[in-house]
Amino acid sequence: MAILMIQEFEVEEDDRSTPNYDSVSERLNAEADPPAGLIVHTAGFTGTGVFRIADVWESEADWERFRDGRLAEALQPMRESGEGAPPSAEYSYELHHLIDP
Repeated sequence: MAILMIQEFEVEEDDRSTPNYDSVSERLNAEADPPAGLIVHTAGFTGTGVFRIADVWESEADWERFRDGRLAEALQPMRESGEGAPPSAEYSYELHHLIDP
């Protein structure tokens, strides 16, 4: 069953910088080497002080494998240097309907 995974990071409302996201994204290299099970990845500012990442995964197991493997490795340099913060909110839910053209 496909899931939607949401991660939210609090930011200043007028801040549109993305150095942490860009750094992790570069290490993941997901555009050239997409993670198994990823259907779509989105990221952007809500305009209300939140930077939101929303991914659709083929299954919760695919998300967990990615989170505990590639993502954890890509986040390691930030954790070691004390940069960045964990999401202020993180949740997922099974999708009732998904159109994947």
